Amino acid sequence: MNLNATLIAQFVVFFILAWFTMSFVWPPVMKALDDRARKIADGLSAADKGKEAMAVAEKRAQAELTSARDEGQKRIGDAEKRALAIIEEAKKTASDEAARILAAAKSDAEQQVTKARETLRAEVATLAVKGAEQILKREINAAAHADLLNQLKTEL
Repeated sequence: MNLNATLIAQFVVFFILAWFTMSFVWPPVMKALDDRARKIADGLSAADKGKEAMAVAEKRAQAELTSARDEGQKRIGDAEKRALAIIEEAKKTASDEAARILAAAKSDAEQQVTKARETLRAEVATLAVKGAEQILKREINAAAHADLLNQLKTEL
């Protein structure tokens, strides 16, 4: 065999093999590699979008927590104001009730004083009549009258 013919046959077989590989083997391999690269790129893109969405969700969660804290503080403040209002209302009611009770007690005391005065007047009138009777029963004597008047004073 001739070395040149062998070399030419090998060149021809090599080019046929190269053409066959480039025509039938290479396109599916490249397509598989391109699909794999596209999937990897899509995965990385989705991961970036996921990170961004996570950051946005975290910010939103922080905003919600802040809003909830503020709302809680507001409700606590409102409750404290309401408690103070209730306390003030109770104080006012108690003060009004105390004033009413005091007025009733004063009125009752005044009635009792009036009643005591009336009773005292009646007793004084009775004593005056008794004193006058005793003065009239005795003889008219200045010393005796003074004595009787002193007794009358001590009885009053």
